[in-house]
Amino acid sequence: MGKKKRKENKSESATKEKNIFNRPIVKLGLVTFAVWQVILTIIVLVLVFIFVYNNFIKKENVDVKFYHFKKEGELTFTDSTGSPTVKINIEIADNDYERQLGLMNRRSMEEMQGMLFIFPQEEFQSFWMMNTLFSLDILFINSKKEIVTTHKNTKPLSELSYPSSKPAVYVLEMNAGFCDRHNVKLGDKVFWIGSKLSISN
Repeated sequence: MGKKKRKENKSESATKEKNIFNRPIVKLGLVTFAVWQVILTIIVLVLVFIFVYNNFIKKENVDVKFYHFKKEGELTFTDSTGSPTVKINIEIADNDYERQLGLMNRRSMEEMQGMLFIFPQEEFQSFWMMNTLFSLDILFINSKKEIVTTHKNTKPLSELSYPSSKPAVYVLEMNAGFCDRHNVKLGDKVFWIGSKLSISN
């Protein structure tokens, strides 16, 4: 009887020892799994941040070059009788690059300023407001220097097309509301002189 009890005691102690050694291993495995979960979560968050930064935040922080008005001539509006009504300073866009750039990336323009676009030939023209930060009045002018189409109060930063209703060789852009404030209308004429080119009426 005594020997059997000793054996039982030995087996019980052996079982206890096994349990003692097994428990920490299980706990250690759970801790290791949890640590890896945290590490993977951090890696995923870092990757998401890099993606968002490169595709959104970084693009917004890119330095944009803003342009300023440069006087290159003066333009006079006349009514149907030929009487002068108002005069403005103009910047001239007479090559492909300047015509494509237009008034894009400008914060504002003064009331008595405008941009005159000069095209190689008279044809139907169409403008849009992409990257243009403020509203404009757009006037299309034919080879006789008559205003043939007007688009007033255009929408900034829009890809909407503003076409001429008749062929035009010149286009004039001014601040929105200019035509109404200075009574500029269809059929009026424009004449100008410029320092950039030998431009005259």
